[in-house]
Amino acid sequence: MKAKPFLKWAGGKSQLLAQIEARFPMDWQQKIDTYIEPFVGAGALFFEMIEKKNIKHAYISDVNADLILTYKVIQQYPEKLATYLTAYQQEYDKTPQSDRNALFLSVRKAFNETRNEIKTPIFAENWAIRAAQLIFLNKTCFNGLFRLNSKGEFNVPYGEYKTAQIANIANIWAVSQVLANTEIRCADYTACFEAIHERAFVYFDPPYRPLSKTASFTNYAGAEFTDKNQIELAHFFARISKETGAKAMLSNSDPQNINTEDIFFEKIFADYHIHKVSANRAINSKGDKRGSIKELLITNYEYERCAMELYF
Repeated sequence: MKAKPFLKWAGGKSQLLAQIEARFPMDWQQKIDTYIEPFVGAGALFFEMIEKKNIKHAYISDVNADLILTYKVIQQYPEKLATYLTAYQQEYDKTPQSDRNALFLSVRKAFNETRNEIKTPIFAENWAIRAAQLIFLNKTCFNGLFRLNSKGEFNVPYGEYKTAQIANIANIWAVSQVLANTEIRCADYTACFEAIHERAFVYFDPPYRPLSKTASFTNYAGAEFTDKNQIELAHFFARISKETGAKAMLSNSDPQNINTEDIFFEKIFADYHIHKVSANRAINSKGDKRGSIKELLITNYEYERCAMELYF
């Protein structure tokens, strides 16, 4: 089975995979053997590329401690996770629709009450339990969001789903195999620098710069990603471009969807190549207000224009 993301994730890249791949370096097969993604999220591009490209080593990281814990559990203890997920699936399926909100809230409460118990880098049984809770909440909460309140508590409400695939065990095993030779770290994006070299491809998918005050939130891991942070990331992008010889790509929102005079990214990435791709996203607080908008792909290399770009 081909591994795929085991979580739903706001801003996921599944719908953009073809457009992203079309803008990869043309000499990938000859010159790239390492894949690095420091804002991994659900890992849509990671899972797609790890099986299609000649990747000998992969490095993924994120500042979301619960997300990284879940990756590590799947990597090292998939059978334990499968046991808990199967139990959650059975309980969800047998619970009447009218009582599922209560079930969701009970799992959310347990998840929040035990968050301070995960303190050691040495695996303990509560790792697998917490990973199962995160997957359960992700599959049953509203829109698959991950959001923390000021106390660090997960506070997304129930999503009112008639069905939910909580225990996709075949995919858990497939993901575990893909992760077998992957370095997984809970770290700020700058920590990836030590893993970057001239045969590496680095993909940055940071929290997007909001198109409006209600378009999105950027504090999914408990800290806001501000314009200052975006500028710092641009400086890091420039550093790896100049010092390592690695190929790098970065995704972000296109502020010109809302304000054609907003050249924020053109300024901070003035020395690099900015490409526009199409995505279906909600651009205000109402989920039904969706449509095709532009997003940015920024690269430190040129690529060969192709028919796909003309199509999109």
